Amino acid sequence: MMREVPEATEMEDVRKLSEHLCFSVYATGHAFTRVYKPLLEDLGITYPQYLVLVSLWEQDDQTVGGLGKMLHLESNTLTPLLKRLESMGLVHRQRDSKDERQVRVALTQAGHDMRKRAARIPDCIKQATGMDVADLQRLQKEITDLKTRLDQFAQEN
Repeated sequence: MMREVPEATEMEDVRKLSEHLCFSVYATGHAFTRVYKPLLEDLGITYPQYLVLVSLWEQDDQTVGGLGKMLHLESNTLTPLLKRLESMGLVHRQRDSKDERQVRVALTQAGHDMRKRAARIPDCIKQATGMDVADLQRLQKEITDLKTRLDQFAQEN
């Protein structure tokens, strides 16, 4: 059942692009990418590949479906990333012995070693934001809460 569109509020006069929250989030995502790019080029990986590795550093030996859920990616987007990481020798993909429908992804030794090489990245990002840890944690929680509310709204409509 589609929710009714609410009546115009004080937000109705928001006409400039710079006043749209969605644009601010979008532009901030691009700014993050620009900061990450040289850091990840040193490692020879892209930002989406970095996110896969971070997920596996958090919990190694996951299913493709589990990784997709964690990263909010469909398998048709995730599979090419995994194939590339496998060709680079950072991960290994294998059918699950208990359920042949599942493909498991695990880090290779080179994938584990990459973690040491990437260890400075969070501090570089923190420095680039100019924010302290408490403010970054608060902001991340607010953004995560916002995403949750938007997902709930989209599911209900």
